[in-house]
Amino acid sequence: MRVLFFLLFSVCFVLAEKPASKATLISEVTHIAAGKPFTVALQLAHPEQWHSYYKNSGGIEFSPSIEWKLPEGARAGEIQWPAPKVKEGFFGKSFIYEGSPIFLIEITPPTSLTAGETFPLQVLAKWQICKTSCLDEEAEFTLDLPVADQEMIAADQTRFFQEARKKIPSSLAQNSLIQAFTSKEKANTFFVQFPPMEHLPQDFIPNEPFIKSLSEGGSVTQNEKGILLQLERKQKDALDSPIPLGKSISGILLGKSNYQIPLTPLSTAPAESISFAKLFNVLWQMFIGGLILNLMPCVFPVIGLKIMGFVQQAGENRRSIALHGLSFSLGVFASFTLLSGLLFVIRSAALKNGSELVGWGYQLQNPWVVVSLLLLMFIMALNMFGIFEIGTSATSIGGNLQNKSGHSGSFFSGILATVVATPCSAPFLGVAIGTAIALPAIQFFPAFAAMALGLSTPYLVLSFFPHLVSKLPRPGAWMESFKQGMSFLLFATAAYLLWVYAGMRGQENLLPILFGLTSIALAAWIYGRWNLPFKSRSVRSISLLLTAIFAISGAYLIMPKPAEKVWEVWSEEKVEELLEKGAPVFIDFTAQWCLTCQVNKKVAYSDEVLRLAKEKGIVFLKADKTSANPAIEEKLAELGRTAIPVNVLLIPDQEPIIAPEILTPSILIELFKKVP
Repeated sequence: MRVLFFLLFSVCFVLAEKPASKATLISEVTHIAAGKPFTVALQLAHPEQWHSYYKNSGGIEFSPSIEWKLPEGARAGEIQWPAPKVKEGFFGKSFIYEGSPIFLIEITPPTSLTAGETFPLQVLAKWQICKTSCLDEEAEFTLDLPVADQEMIAADQTRFFQEARKKIPSSLAQNSLIQAFTSKEKANTFFVQFPPMEHLPQDFIPNEPFIKSLSEGGSVTQNEKGILLQLERKQKDALDSPIPLGKSISGILLGKSNYQIPLTPLSTAPAESISFAKLFNVLWQMFIGGLILNLMPCVFPVIGLKIMGFVQQAGENRRSIALHGLSFSLGVFASFTLLSGLLFVIRSAALKNGSELVGWGYQLQNPWVVVSLLLLMFIMALNMFGIFEIGTSATSIGGNLQNKSGHSGSFFSGILATVVATPCSAPFLGVAIGTAIALPAIQFFPAFAAMALGLSTPYLVLSFFPHLVSKLPRPGAWMESFKQGMSFLLFATAAYLLWVYAGMRGQENLLPILFGLTSIALAAWIYGRWNLPFKSRSVRSISLLLTAIFAISGAYLIMPKPAEKVWEVWSEEKVEELLEKGAPVFIDFTAQWCLTCQVNKKVAYSDEVLRLAKEKGIVFLKADKTSANPAIEEKLAELGRTAIPVNVLLIPDQEPIIAPEILTPSILIELFKKVP
């Protein structure tokens, strides 16, 4: 409903009055000097009650842009934006200019100019003005400036440029002290820290569309470092299209004086210690998770055998048996120290690079993190369900190393116990690990040490009291059922991550992701079915080859890929508007359940096709009838079609051209060449 309202709102200007802004290009100098920069101004005098937009409009309106045609060797700087006004819009705050805004641009002529020459400026300016509807406007200018030995200022324009510069926000002092960072606890909250100011800012206007202004749910506070802004994320625009998360923040502080916040990399706030009560809860969860690892089928059956091995090696000497148990536990702790140290290094590197990889929520905004976790959970679930086995050669908890005499054998048994058991930790430790991974080092390592203690506790207890071995439950089929049951927790986690990932990639890209997971599952099944010790070498070699082919193919289908927004939402009003402007239109009547439609999208729209469409100015519209849509049905009937896919090329003042149902790049290239 929201999108429909906006589309109706956006086209209503057809019936509205069409006032025009008065645009003027003014030079600060009458004569320029070779190589010396000078300033020109674009002034837009808007009709009363109409306004244009800042470079981040706050919505989907477009701001002023300037196309320059300059002599070779000359260059034009960026637009210097005056501080805008904040206005309440239909879908949030808008950042606008009323009256007669002035935009300054610095031009640098080449050093090769000589006195007596003329320096020509050709300019095409475009902007949009809005009131209750919006109008696109443009103006062309030609300015010829004579070249002299020295620059000559236009005296009658001095005050004009002085006043224009006053409206441009000043640079904030001590820029090196400005920091922008993310929240570990709130995935959609950001902070900007900057030096003290005489007065608190009244608002912050972001240059990046994924950030809301300070007046849209943010806050400003003073702390020992100066002033701290808390800002909220904007996730969708007025058309409900997702807004990508950026890696930097910049903008304007509005107040008694206006200041620019320069482009500041978005890093992660340093890890902070949690209270003792919260830390104890994390340690307890990690400890319980370590204990549960002993119930895995590859671990539990050999607990008693391992303790009896300690007894045999120690000659039933109670002190020596206990020392073997301690040696085993030291092996477990050594493994966890190595694993947690590796994790800590990875986390530190991510923080240093300003990555989002910290906290158990915010990192899920990174598609590479999401797809990595998705694959990990899915593959581990297949393993726990019994599709294939990892580490079967280590199920003796020590292999040949366990047969070594003395405490070294017990130590290496502890190391291999960790290697075999920890892949099963995910169903039990997700929340605890998610909290622990964001802790400072002084709390990070004790959290993982608690998990090591949980895994080694049964061995420690039984090595001190070996007679308790007889009290252990008998290993049996219940253990395999327990492991397979736990796999469904992993499948559920993978399903959640798939849902998150599909939201990032878009529903239209969900099918290849599902096919990719199917291919990976097939690879796991082939590996578990035929890569077995009793199979012949040729069978095992072929199974490994097929496993690699299906696994790589599946991973390729799933991996994040850069996506260019090609399709806009279809409506008959939108089509009429585009054709009236002289733009050709290509309409895809499609649906999510239409397999041929999805195949067409993956096969036909090659880079060459998209380049040709861009050259011809073709606008792509998608008429999606995944759900019933009477307007689409009516249009299909008008075209003499009842079934989809239907793809139609509309060229102004020509009859519609209906493409074949099965599309290929060559078919579309020939079709698009018909556009004049």
